[in-house]
Amino acid sequence: MNRYDVYGIGHALVDTEVKVNDDFLAAAGLAKGTMTLIDDARHAEMLRLLAGFARHRSCGGSSANTLIGTAQLGGRCFHSSRIANDENGAFFARDMKTNGVDNDLESRQGAGTTGQCLVLITPDAERTMCTHLGISESFSIQDLAPDRLAGASWLYVEGYLVTSPSARQAAMEAVRLARKHGVKIALTFSDVSMIEFFRAGLDEIMGNGVDLLFCNQAEALKYANTDRLEEAKSVLARRSVSFGVTLGARGAVIYTDHQEYSIPGTPVQAVDANGAGDLFAGALLYGLTHGFPPERAGKLACRASALLVTRHGARLSRDQTLNVLNNLD
Repeated sequence: MNRYDVYGIGHALVDTEVKVNDDFLAAAGLAKGTMTLIDDARHAEMLRLLAGFARHRSCGGSSANTLIGTAQLGGRCFHSSRIANDENGAFFARDMKTNGVDNDLESRQGAGTTGQCLVLITPDAERTMCTHLGISESFSIQDLAPDRLAGASWLYVEGYLVTSPSARQAAMEAVRLARKHGVKIALTFSDVSMIEFFRAGLDEIMGNGVDLLFCNQAEALKYANTDRLEEAKSVLARRSVSFGVTLGARGAVIYTDHQEYSIPGTPVQAVDANGAGDLFAGALLYGLTHGFPPERAGKLACRASALLVTRHGARLSRDQTLNVLNNLD
């Protein structure tokens, strides 16, 4: 038996969620619904603009959120990332383990600043992110745990890694090791901006193709350079054995073994979409690693992410996640 269901790599970020309105985004010069990388000066400016706003902190990052979702359902997960020897770094490593995700970060802390992400939530539940990568930007091959990867069923790669040369090389090495050891490879595009500005790097990470791609509809259309979802699905099928495309309130499309499954959405009142795609991936990976048929795994993923958007924060509690699983039928 493999030691881990999923070995994931990605940025280690401490998320700070703040409720704002559209006027705030306009005044701050932010494009709604996007992720923007910011430097030290811009991060300090954003903190000044947000002075007095209520905040909620949690460990985050795309792959971290995904693995927490898998672990809460009962999956065995290990996460590799990079943190600094500071309070946020200690918080990240501790919070990941509290949520069931194994890591060796406490023995790898370096000098610098742990990455942080300001997640700005507007009343329509859309999230706009300002990410200060900090030391996470220098994630590299040396931060991988090859023995843990070799003992996993799946490798999960966060698309945001493509923004850093050293992190992109680490992702490519992880993919190489996965293929060497017969570990299946999953990758998420993470954000439309990753496709718009780093398309070549994403293709470089995928190489000849992967086993599973995750994206939302906007990312699928952007990657295929089309406004037709059917055409986009054809392009994705040429790059991956399987894929999952989230469609918001309309549910999702799961494609595997040359068959497509339409998973209906669950009507909910959305208040915060942050982390919905990450949890979708985490729940789907749990299903696939625990013998679920594709349609059942997709149903679990859609219902978990639908519940998440009715609450503030990028994750559910373990009890909430398990309740979705236990009431799936």
